[in-house]
Amino acid sequence: MVIRKKFVLLGLLIVVVISFVSFSVIKHMESVNSSPAEKGHKIKFSPRSVPAGTDSKYDMVLTMNEEGTFNLESTVTIKNISKDSWRTIFFYFIPNMFTKSISSRLDQPSAIHFNKVTVNGESSSFELKKDTLNVLLKEKLEKGKEIKVTFNYDFTLPEDGLRFTKSHENYYLAQFYPMVATYRNHKWNKEEYRFKGETYHTAFSDFKVTYNIPDDYTMVSTSEYDEFPSKKNGVFEVKNTKEIFVALLKKPLIFERNKDKVNIRVIGLSHDDPLYEEISEEASDALYYFQEKIGPYPFKQLDIIVDQLGMEYPGVVTAHSVYNASVSDESLKRIVVHEIAHQWFYGVISNDPYHNAWLDEGFADFATTLYLFSKSNQDIPYKLMYSQIENLKPLPVNLPLDQYGSNSSSYIYGKSNAMLWTLFEKRGGKKEAEKFLKSYYKEYKYKEVDTKEFIRFTTNYFNFKDDKFFKEWLVH
Repeated sequence: MVIRKKFVLLGLLIVVVISFVSFSVIKHMESVNSSPAEKGHKIKFSPRSVPAGTDSKYDMVLTMNEEGTFNLESTVTIKNISKDSWRTIFFYFIPNMFTKSISSRLDQPSAIHFNKVTVNGESSSFELKKDTLNVLLKEKLEKGKEIKVTFNYDFTLPEDGLRFTKSHENYYLAQFYPMVATYRNHKWNKEEYRFKGETYHTAFSDFKVTYNIPDDYTMVSTSEYDEFPSKKNGVFEVKNTKEIFVALLKKPLIFERNKDKVNIRVIGLSHDDPLYEEISEEASDALYYFQEKIGPYPFKQLDIIVDQLGMEYPGVVTAHSVYNASVSDESLKRIVVHEIAHQWFYGVISNDPYHNAWLDEGFADFATTLYLFSKSNQDIPYKLMYSQIENLKPLPVNLPLDQYGSNSSSYIYGKSNAMLWTLFEKRGGKKEAEKFLKSYYKEYKYKEVDTKEFIRFTTNYFNFKDDKFFKEWLVH
């Protein structure tokens, strides 16, 4: 998700990930609750999911012509499962952030033209400001009722965009459709777009995509049934998924291997590089480990595109650089592992990445280092980890993105990773960490977690008497 992504190998033992260039972070809290958890009777635990407020199903028709212009018709069936009635519906519309009026720095920005917007088949007015698309309703949508909103628009992709971009003759359609925001606390949970960090948050939804693409392109998507070479027109469906991603690639190189009933495809775009095979082996090992120690991967196929910014999508990860900064081959493989870990922490266990980014980034880093330690059979260098954050300001790791400065990654990735490790320094180490993740996954798969719920789960898991352990690094 590297922006989501970014981390560099620290020594031979640990990748303490900190975004974009290097990850040096983490603060020692051995003075807080460092003794083993007291044993005693546990009250039966029932997980609580953060309510989404919306329930959505998408039905899309995507067409690309020979000149690289796309048309999308997307019909979204939206059910109001909040406690309020609505007069408007908020969507993220991220492609608008790369148009000439907003991203004037781009030599070739995106162009977007709306042909129609309808609500239940009738023409509707809408407002578009930056990445916020607000559809106005003529009548209130009451609690428990549903509505159909249809968008039809033509668009091109920008060059040098962010995730939603064209690179040479390849097209990366990330967040290319109007995405229904969540609704909570009597308002739409929609924050302003930021070019660093994931600022969009959607609920699990069902998707149906009908597509038609030029003959010389191969589709790589969230679908677990993508073929090589791909069909030029067809339909795919995915259910209970955070979002969908589509890449249209010209003359890609595909390296396949099957591990634990999952087909892993490493997709390169340049020459036949031996690194692709190494990435395939690393991805295979990591996927097997995560499935064994955390829980099942939700698809039959995993695609790894060795191009673009490190980022996760359901069923697909991209990995090549950290905000255009070059990385070593070893660091690239670690980025791939980090992005794969997001298939669990974001893809299956959801969180709001604007207000609780640490719950997917920190957990993905934590799972990545746990995997690396499992390969090395070395003792965990706790003191080395903790020493990396001694010079950080005493900020919590779960602030909203707009409350950090330029080094937000030091907290969201690095410090949160380290603080998770403090749970296990004197409580069973690696083995207990694996049991913890498996239990966490079992309780929260296909649910949304926030910091408050993480604290409730962890307090129960370790049978803590109070929440002292969390006070210096989590706001709650």
